[in-house]
Amino acid sequence: MSRLRGGTNRSTLFCVAAVLLAAGAALASAAAPVRDRLPSGFPRIGADRVWLDQELLGRWRDHGWWQPVVIAALAVGAVLFLSWATVQIRSGRPRELPLGQPGVTLSATALAAAMAEGARAVDGVARAHVRLLGRPRRLRARITLVLDPDASPEAVLRELAGGTVAEARLAAAPRVLEADVRLTTRPHRARRIH
Repeated sequence: MSRLRGGTNRSTLFCVAAVLLAAGAALASAAAPVRDRLPSGFPRIGADRVWLDQELLGRWRDHGWWQPVVIAALAVGAVLFLSWATVQIRSGRPRELPLGQPGVTLSATALAAAMAEGARAVDGVARAHVRLLGRPRRLRARITLVLDPDASPEAVLRELAGGTVAEARLAAAPRVLEADVRLTTRPHRARRIH
């Protein structure tokens, strides 16, 4: 996920949370147990406040324009939310990577499987899992390796960077391929003495 998109997502979530928190605090200030405990300078809503009285509802019913406007605004909001959610889901994992010639593509799943197979061939690696993320122009390979107990992490990383990751960068060229490697070790098995 790009920094711009991540920042936009966090800002949007922060704004929605702030609005919901302010609305919840305003509504809570109308309840007697909360209103009595608030500081004297804190704005509060009166307990006798009527949100929609019959006269106001009658005036709104006389105007026929507001119902279609509210429905259209809610529909536009729902469409915008669904399109934003679709972009979030689809942009996380690329499916096909176009190569130099028109109509020639490389499957992102096949590239990830080839990288996982190459990583498993490195001495000291017990298991490997590769997941490609990002956009077609800028890829990020998330590589998770489970090392044997006696494996050297430095040697594994050196061999992985010089072999599997370098080959994947050549296959994905001209796009950028970044690699995040997470290492864990397989625990020693206790030996039983008979």
